[in-house]
Amino acid sequence: MSEISTAPASTATGSTAHPLFVRVTHWTSAGAFAILLLSGIAILLAHPRLYWGETGAVGGPSLIDLPLPFVLDIPIRGPGRYLHFLAAWICVLTGVAYVVAGIVSGHFAQRFVPRRGELTARAVGDVVRGHFQPAYVRGTLPGNYNVLQRLTYSVVVFALLPLMICSGLAMSPAVTSVVPVVVTVFGGQQSARTIHFFVACALTLFVLLHIVLVWQSGFTPQMRAMILGRARRSGSPIETEAA
Repeated sequence: MSEISTAPASTATGSTAHPLFVRVTHWTSAGAFAILLLSGIAILLAHPRLYWGETGAVGGPSLIDLPLPFVLDIPIRGPGRYLHFLAAWICVLTGVAYVVAGIVSGHFAQRFVPRRGELTARAVGDVVRGHFQPAYVRGTLPGNYNVLQRLTYSVVVFALLPLMICSGLAMSPAVTSVVPVVVTVFGGQQSARTIHFFVACALTLFVLLHIVLVWQSGFTPQMRAMILGRARRSGSPIETEAA
């Protein structure tokens, strides 16, 4: 059995685990996402049915009837839409700033692009099996992403979030009246709403798994890294786990 260091030397000696722009955009997006989720649920309760195409209404044929209570006169529906719209633009602006900074600083190339030899069935299998070993999970330090994290973050940042934004804009009459292609590419406003719902579900699942892994890998060091930028205080020894 060999000894495997659980942290890069730079992280263990107190260097920055997460750059400032990552920490600021992370917490801004987290707050905005919480508002989007809660206000989105309030909006959905007013009409928990999904359609495909341009139109959909009470009494008409639906694509999916969600197992939610139908509360047409829910008091928060109006404020919910306002909060949803406001939080959405916060997410958009934060996301644009994050992507620009990530490209310019080389953050994506360093943290998101899988390394040579990682994109193999054996390497991916080792990561999956490792997540069932408590010692392996605890040894994961902030900023030291495995191949599954790299691929997942890439999908979230460059696929799911843009799809969420575009499908959201497709439901805005103010936007579609000026740029109609935004809605026609989805096949109609109701189609965009349905896609928006399922992307929201995927992002919510990602956030929940993210929280679980943060807890498993060490809540205190992970939170310290995302707030202060350092996983450990300067001078802390490098921990090791038996493989």
